[in-house]
Amino acid sequence: MTEDERKEKGLLWCDTGEYFAEQARAKDLAYAFNHLPPSQKAKRDELLHEIFASVGKDVWIEPTISLARGKTVTIGDGVYINSNLTLIDDWKITIGNHVLIATGVTICTTGHPLHYEARPNGEMISKPVVIEDWAWIGSNVVIMPGVTIGRGAVVGAGSIVTKDVPPMTVAAGNPCRVVREITEEDKTRYRRDL
Repeated sequence: MTEDERKEKGLLWCDTGEYFAEQARAKDLAYAFNHLPPSQKAKRDELLHEIFASVGKDVWIEPTISLARGKTVTIGDGVYINSNLTLIDDWKITIGNHVLIATGVTICTTGHPLHYEARPNGEMISKPVVIEDWAWIGSNVVIMPGVTIGRGAVVGAGSIVTKDVPPMTVAAGNPCRVVREITEEDKTRYRRDL
């Protein structure tokens, strides 16, 4: 059974080197992306399409990006990602359309068993992360394995997201919790009014 087949079944897995070549390639491409000037948009876009499984139209990602594999990540249309994105993308990350991701965000698909006897060889478990359309992730948020951020949800800066965030809610904190629903009134209410 391959590492990815074990991940798909929710089983523990060890890094056997099966994806080392893919990881090295992704890290080299990310390094190249991180060192391009902003004026070289065409080359930046080309590298993003080489790094990730798919990238939609009108996507802008600020450097730097740090990642494990790249090809486990899909990005929708109209996405903006600010600087210092970290992807622990040993497994699938899906970023929907029109998602905003602020600076310093970490999206993590992998963890380890808590008890040391369950991880003598570095055993890991991975779960996919989904960020649905129109979500906004604040600065320095950490999204943990298996989490879905619902459509139109807003996650406050500095939050540690360990459970799903329902659509059209504001959630914040450590651990992240729903603060309130997003309503029609929020179409005209801005940050200082919150």
